[in-house]
Amino acid sequence: MSQTRHSTGIPELDNMLGGGLIPGTLTLVAGSTGIGKTQLGIQYNNAGMAGEGRRGIIFDMASRGDSQSHAEYAKSLFDWDIKPVAAEAKIDLDTFFDTVSEIGDYLHVFDYQGRRVTRQDLDWDDWHDWNAQLNARLQNTIAFLYGSFIAGSRRVVVDGLEPVDRAHDSVQLNMFEYIYHQVLRKDPEWVARDLLREKYRTHAEKVTAGAYDNADVSCLMLYTSHETMLDDLIERPIAEGDALSNANTLIYMGKIRDGNKIGRGIYIAKHRGSACAEEIVPYRIDDDGLQFGQLR
Repeated sequence: MSQTRHSTGIPELDNMLGGGLIPGTLTLVAGSTGIGKTQLGIQYNNAGMAGEGRRGIIFDMASRGDSQSHAEYAKSLFDWDIKPVAAEAKIDLDTFFDTVSEIGDYLHVFDYQGRRVTRQDLDWDDWHDWNAQLNARLQNTIAFLYGSFIAGSRRVVVDGLEPVDRAHDSVQLNMFEYIYHQVLRKDPEWVARDLLREKYRTHAEKVTAGAYDNADVSCLMLYTSHETMLDDLIERPIAEGDALSNANTLIYMGKIRDGNKIGRGIYIAKHRGSACAEEIVPYRIDDDGLQFGQLR
């Protein structure tokens, strides 16, 4: 595993993390809606330009009607025009390697359907409709991720994950587990085999030429929590098999009380393989994104 850190794009947070995030690992950022997770994800991905020579990519798993505002934040913070990839577009495997340099920054894998994302909330037909949609778009997801890594991206922000009571019932978490283990952490040659299938031999030389080290690929998962207050997040028990238990680094973002005022605070709950700050640090959200310090 490479030990060259991935900067979050926020110097104060990098200092809290002992220099930044460790490549090749999963970082989970948990907090309620509107707490600043998406801004953090955009700042982290933009820092890839300075760190690795290419911005990171966004894999949006939101299935509800509210927008995650990635494009608006990217434009206002960094004048970055995010280029979306059509989840339903048919991939031309014959020309795939000729177009990876032009691949987009953002893939929203689900339609906005306004539906819940757990098996217990869906009837038999809806559950199988969800799985059919996943299977139909899985090739596009693999192509988006694999093509981005060939093009030089080394950061993936996964956004839009909703809270669930039982992780194994979540359509979103089931798909995330697949892409994390079968794409992000898998040897690139075998990812290419899964994508290209019978066309693999035709493109074998290009697969070799586009090889990358998957130990340099990091994933930042943005997870919406039930809890709003930071103290409640910190006190939350982590169950075996919970998405939080599998992350190398766990960052909590939540509301904090300062006298008769409510602000925002961030806490590093876990950071395996590195020293990290143990205090709760106030932050604010302004036109420059996530900034450390109290409201001015």
